[in-house]
Amino acid sequence: MKIAFIFPGQGSQYVGMGKDLYENYHEVKKVYEKVNETLGIDIKEISFDGPEEELNKTKNTQIAILTMSLGILEVLKNKNINADISAGLSLGEYTSLIYSGYISFEDGIKIVKTRGELMQENVPEGNWQMAGIIGLEDEKVEEICKSIKDGFVVPANYNCPGQVVISGEKEAVQEAMEKAKEEGARKVVPLKTSGPFHTEKLEIAARKLKEELQKIEIKYNSQKKIIKNIDGKAYREEDDIKEILSRHVMSPVRFKNSIEEMLNMGIDTFIEIGPRENTIRICKKSKQRCKNL
Repeated sequence: MKIAFIFPGQGSQYVGMGKDLYENYHEVKKVYEKVNETLGIDIKEISFDGPEEELNKTKNTQIAILTMSLGILEVLKNKNINADISAGLSLGEYTSLIYSGYISFEDGIKIVKTRGELMQENVPEGNWQMAGIIGLEDEKVEEICKSIKDGFVVPANYNCPGQVVISGEKEAVQEAMEKAKEEGARKVVPLKTSGPFHTEKLEIAARKLKEELQKIEIKYNSQKKIIKNIDGKAYREEDDIKEILSRHVMSPVRFKNSIEEMLNMGIDTFIEIGPRENTIRICKKSKQRCKNL
């Protein structure tokens, strides 16, 4: 068995996430306490009790998802469950970086807090939306976005075959959603996000994030491979990780490529870690069989 850990991004949150883990695992409680102590934010209260509007603010969402994921990793570590490789969708890549020792726990939670604040505070004025398009080829979704003449909408996340997230101005996104239905999309889902993330509209946030990344230490770890969002390839020692992470917020997420790369590297078991109803899913390469852990 060759294992990969994969970590979700913003949009997977829900009020009450992590509460059962906090109440049942001492190591999870310690992670929440450490985050509170380091950042001065009671992310436990926001995660467990909401309100939803507060949890869905980007500045809170990102640190809430990260904290829960890091808590789960501590549980897995104590059960001697480790990964050969890891990857995360958008925010989830920071969980990979902390798990793999590229960034320390303290620096990781601090930069994610800053990232969330910058992404929230530097969204241009306007009404923005993101939506998942399920059941169409990537090229068809790209074609639909290009066909929208009144407003800005582009593909933002290539999640897996047949699933693309689009991002942009609300009316343009909604028009694209309707066109996707007409083209035979199996499902279109508006996401719980608050900006045109992973598009050129986040250029200012990307520039400011790069300045903040210069303040922390990031070091390549040859013992732990991470597949990066920006191109679906593993980080190399010669990569400028800080530059890549800054461009990350305004570039499409190539998560489909990331999964394909891991399959090519021999990964046969994917453990998804994050704030889902079931918390952890194990997916085997064959037939994508999933079970709870």
